[in-house]
Amino acid sequence: MTPGPHVRWERDGTHTARLTISHSRLRNALTLAMYDELEKACDEIDADDTVRVTVVRGAGETAFAAGTDIREFAAFTSGADGIAYEHRVGRAVDRLAALRMPAIAVVRGPAVGAGTILAASCDIVLATPDATFGAPIGRTLGNCLAPAALARLYAGFGRSRVLHALYTAQLITAAQAHEAGFVSEITPPEALEDRVTELSSQIARCAPLTLAALKEADRRALAAMVPAHADDLYAMCYGSRDFAEGVTAFLAKRTPVWEGR
Repeated sequence: MTPGPHVRWERDGTHTARLTISHSRLRNALTLAMYDELEKACDEIDADDTVRVTVVRGAGETAFAAGTDIREFAAFTSGADGIAYEHRVGRAVDRLAALRMPAIAVVRGPAVGAGTILAASCDIVLATPDATFGAPIGRTLGNCLAPAALARLYAGFGRSRVLHALYTAQLITAAQAHEAGFVSEITPPEALEDRVTELSSQIARCAPLTLAALKEADRRALAAMVPAHADDLYAMCYGSRDFAEGVTAFLAKRTPVWEGR
């Protein structure tokens, strides 16, 4: 029997944790429960003093994570629901970014929406040539991104490229992401596992306190870019008729009709 959607981690060798996002039916799209599991998994990994590097990946070979499971939005009735959602997801994403050791995102296929944000919350991104990134919410759901997410994307891709992709609702290819510096290496699928093992071993041989200090210094530098809150933006988008239309249209597999209200 195939297990249901989940986020789990396991030890891979002496100093490496393997954290896997799994939702086979929906290209590893995350449910709200999966975000909670991600937060818990990061707590457990950080509590293990022997872990020096974490590898984050999607289950299978076709997707890293195709955003949030859109069915989670079907019960939203107000902007308050959107605020609660963004805060819940934000805790999980921030927890991943706050891991005390370096995290490597291994991206095959789409890492879109929340998948891009999760990859951006890691420190090194390895990708196969078919990987794609971005958040085409302007033509799908009509919601918005958290300022913390934008800050991570700006740091990884550059502000102009991020805004171009968001405003046009286009995806960023692996080659474009590599050119921008977001993806550190593009690796053929047949060589990916060996490269992940090699890179993890290289990192694990470094001084643990140096790794932790570098990770925390990077986190503090990025945190300086994030404003205090964005609840007003969440309420405006998630409480709108357009968002309700976007969710309905997405689930019905039709093009949404935007009204601007």
